[in-house]
Amino acid sequence: MTDPDLTVGEIISSAVVRLSGAGCPSPEADAEQLALHATGWSRTQLIFSRRDTVPVDSPLVQVFPELIGRREAREPLQHIIGTAPMMDLDLLVGPGVFVPRPETELLVDWAAKRLKAGDLVVDLCTGSGAIALGIAAQVPGVQVIGVEADPVALEWARRNAERISTNSTVEFIAGDATDPELLTELTGRCTAVLSNPPYVPEATTVDPEVRADPHHAVFGGADGLDVIRPMMKNIKRLLDDASFTAVEHDDDGAGGVAQAFIDAGFTDPRVHRDLAGRDRFTTAVE
Repeated sequence: MTDPDLTVGEIISSAVVRLSGAGCPSPEADAEQLALHATGWSRTQLIFSRRDTVPVDSPLVQVFPELIGRREAREPLQHIIGTAPMMDLDLLVGPGVFVPRPETELLVDWAAKRLKAGDLVVDLCTGSGAIALGIAAQVPGVQVIGVEADPVALEWARRNAERISTNSTVEFIAGDATDPELLTELTGRCTAVLSNPPYVPEATTVDPEVRADPHHAVFGGADGLDVIRPMMKNIKRLLDDASFTAVEHDDDGAGGVAQAFIDAGFTDPRVHRDLAGRDRFTTAVE
């Protein structure tokens, strides 16, 4: 039971204190998201209910504390809620698949502005299908193929494709982004090859939430380039004569990725920064 005089705002404020004490990076936003998830309220309802007292049968009493406890233990917010945002999409995520981050939206937006109906796009290391479905939703009429080596992640991507309707064709296939025999039937036919591969250097200290992602989807060897280097040959082979590529990378990895582009035969790779001013993805034009 709860104190009958407690208000919605007081319950959420108490949760914020707990999450802050646990080291969660955004305790206020997390507490509000979990309150919305528990109650089914809109954000407007939450704002206008903050001074209301909370009855003992409210989800804020029956459900919310358990959710806060899970987040306090640093279980990813997206695992608790069951979805992660990508552009205007909500992607199903959970254990066994990399949780997409907001920074990847910048890559999707950059690529979408350069695509049109009829273009063929390959998304290597697709994970939950974030880039593939983001492009399909942004650019009606494109054909997108998402490639994923991990069978668990591939199933998440396919589930997302089943529930997210677009005016494009999206297919997810099993495959290793570094395999020289990957998609040989599409050699020289792709308008764009995009990727958010594993790129974090192995020795990097990361938050507990990142540790909840599959290790092989996050870490890319000693310098973060173990997947990116061999993947470049496939990217170069798949692209047609008037196409482009974009690869996300660690904020200290731009130089290595640019060199990998050059070694694969690309010229003039260009680094793009995220909203915090950190190097985030590198592009090249065929």
